[in-house]
Amino acid sequence: MRLSLLCGLLLSCAAHAQTPEATDSSSLEMAAMLAEMDSVENSYTYATGTIPIGDGVATPNIPDGFKFLDAAQCRQVIVELWGNPPGAAEDVLGMILPADAGVLDNPYAFIVEYDPMGYVSDKDADDINYDEMLQEMKSDNAAANEMRLEQGYESLTLIGWAAPPYYDKDRKVLHWAKELYPEGADGNTLNYNVRVLGRKGVLVLNAVAGMEYLEEVKAGIPSVLEMASFNPGHTYAEFDSKVDEVAAWTVGGLVAGKVLAKAGIFALLLKNIKLILIGLAAAGAAAWKFISGRRKNDTPSA
Repeated sequence: MRLSLLCGLLLSCAAHAQTPEATDSSSLEMAAMLAEMDSVENSYTYATGTIPIGDGVATPNIPDGFKFLDAAQCRQVIVELWGNPPGAAEDVLGMILPADAGVLDNPYAFIVEYDPMGYVSDKDADDINYDEMLQEMKSDNAAANEMRLEQGYESLTLIGWAAPPYYDKDRKVLHWAKELYPEGADGNTLNYNVRVLGRKGVLVLNAVAGMEYLEEVKAGIPSVLEMASFNPGHTYAEFDSKVDEVAAWTVGGLVAGKVLAKAGIFALLLKNIKLILIGLAAAGAAAWKFISGRRKNDTPSA
């Protein structure tokens, strides 16, 4: 991300630097902005090890090679740096990033949430035809894009599976990846989804990245799955049909996004993409606006 912003700065400087004086001024401005970006990165505090989340529902164990950003900081990143609306971060519990990455410079980040939807039955897991499901999802996507356009939003087109759905019955973990094209973007976007089934709900982990990072994200999935587990009392095996609520959907419904169908197509699509950066350029623009605003506010008035 920092590299994307730096490239944008260099192009901007080249376009406007018509004289040696202008070149010097642009270089100073670029250096100041990069210093401010470093200041923003250094303002965040990360954690490793065991970290309780969701009022004790789960305690991820963040190993070497990864780090965790807590809910409050994560919300600020999602809204102010990544340019999402405030409602996009209201349910976020934190963010898992590679240890050598930052909020402005990372190949991917897993956003962590918990959805208390109830016990999700996995009885249909072996019977799902994901090719047919993809065609249904594309049809729903086309209808949703019509509504998005009517509401003044750009379209987001589902291209296909970046990684087909896979359900690990022993571990009760479902994961899949979608490739999407945001209208006007330079490239396609990767949305990697992980769902860990529990007694009363589902741990939700969504990774956002450019498609060029697919293999890097996939390489990190085994480590991410090791982090995501429920505390005793909340595990899938402890489901009690006498007292626990059963979700209205099954494993197939989680992949298809039917969880939110009752809220309408538009709300469904917004929920599914709320944390997707509309291309790295758009994310960079949001971060740039935030950083520029910070500098302007910190400048003493005459």
